[in-house]
Order: sequence, then C-alpha cells, then structure tokens
Amino acid sequence: MSEVALIDAGGANLGSVRYALERLGATVRLVRDAQGLADAQRVILPGVGAAAPAMQRLHAQGLVEPLRTLQVPLLGICLGMQLLFERSEEGGVDTLGLIPGVVRKLVPACGIRVPHMGWNRLRPLQPSLLLRGVPERASAYFVHSYAAPLNAHTVAACEHGGLFTAVVEKDGRFGAQFHPERSADTGSQMLRNFLEGTAV
Repeated sequence: MSEVALIDAGGANLGSVRYALERLGATVRLVRDAQGLADAQRVILPGVGAAAPAMQRLHAQGLVEPLRTLQVPLLGICLGMQLLFERSEEGGVDTLGLIPGVVRKLVPACGIRVPHMGWNRLRPLQPSLLLRGVPERASAYFVHSYAAPLNAHTVAACEHGGLFTAVVEKDGRFGAQFHPERSADTGSQMLRNFLEGTAV
C-alpha cells in the first residue's frame, strides 16, 4: 500500500480521513507546507468549511502553486473537491483551477433542504478508475451547501433539487463531493482505488 500526503487545510474531517486511510494500510504524512509534498506518491486535500478561508489558508501555507503543478494523483474530498475547480460562488473566490467550472450554491425548494445532509445515491455517468468495484447507484454520505454543476469530467452525479457533480476525474485529479471516510463500503472502495490504482 502506498504512502499518501494528507493536507492539513484546517478541515474538521482531517482525523477521520487519516483513520480511514490507515485502516486501508496506507502510510499517512500530514502536510502543512510545500516542503511536505516532496516525494509524495499521492495527495489528498480534505476540507470542511468555506471556500474563501480554505484558499486563504492554502495561500498562507504556500501550497497553491505546488498543488496546481502537482505531478502525482490528487484527490479532493468535499470542500477539497470544490477547490479543484476554477472558482466558487461561496465568497466569490478563485480556487485551484485544475478542473473547469464554477461551484455554485444549492437552491432550496419544497422538500429540498440546504445544506444537503445525509445518504444519497450515486449515478455513474462514465467509466472511472475511482469507481471500480463500486456498485451502481451505491449510496454515499453528503454534507454540503455548494456543488459543481455537471461537466465533461463528471463521472458520477447525485440529485438534490437537480443533478450535481458527485465524483469528478480529470488527468489524475479526482474529487468526491461526499465524505468517503463516512460512506462505509462505498467510500472504502473509492479510497482503496485511489491508493492502489491511480496514475497521472
């Protein structure tokens, strides 16, 4: 099992992500600056909170440009996935720009609560390394108020008042809008796929 660099961007899910990775046999290195990315085999950017403070922290840590030029597989989780896109409506902030698109606020409606919290089904849209071995329409655990619209790199969608990107994959950059560390067998399989099978 590979070593993975886990970025400490201030998210409350850092400990649970680390535990989930270690349970799969991975060696986890906590990263708080660019030097911590040296020789990393794989990198995970978790996140809980708001886009603007998260980007401020990444800038302060000197991690924005290293993440933009990273030459190894990168997985963003929840807010970390949203930061992979070009921009977020949350705070009107430019994000990492690794995947085209703008993250937008979910729209509440009759029977549709925001934030979107709880279990929901994934809808696979195209083949994905990250989803290998994950049953069709498997469930995952979501907690979020913003999401990316569907685009050419969406490999799985979810519906909550409309479809949004649940899993994204582009040139070794991967994202899960839900929390794989809290998504039972579905999340474990996806993390295992990322640790064992990805390549840029």
